[in-house]
Amino acid sequence: MDVQIPDKLYFKIGEVSELTGVKPHVLRYWESEFGSFRPVKSRTKQRLFSRKDIELVMRLKDLLYKQGFTIAGARKKLRESSVEAEDQLALSLTPNHEQILLAELHDDLLRLRKSLETLP
Repeated sequence: MDVQIPDKLYFKIGEVSELTGVKPHVLRYWESEFGSFRPVKSRTKQRLFSRKDIELVMRLKDLLYKQGFTIAGARKKLRESSVEAEDQLALSLTPNHEQILLAELHDDLLRLRKSLETLP
């Protein structure tokens, strides 16, 4: 199943859950079990998932739910896929401080616009 991922830098855990069909508590558990993804946390401690994180969640969902791998088996399969690919993935999952600030600013601006639209 291909998921249409909106064109955004970061997604909150509820959005990722809706997109992938994986419950938030499962996402948090996978985060603790798989070192392959570590969503960054905003200054308000909210998890911010990147597009690559969502793609990895979909891969994990396929391995665990469709192909029947155990957590250990899925972890091993991810490791086997390619050390080079994991290195590239790890680099792409490490956003810089400016990207996090821009994502937070974007969310703040959207909230401000929404509140202004409700004014008489």
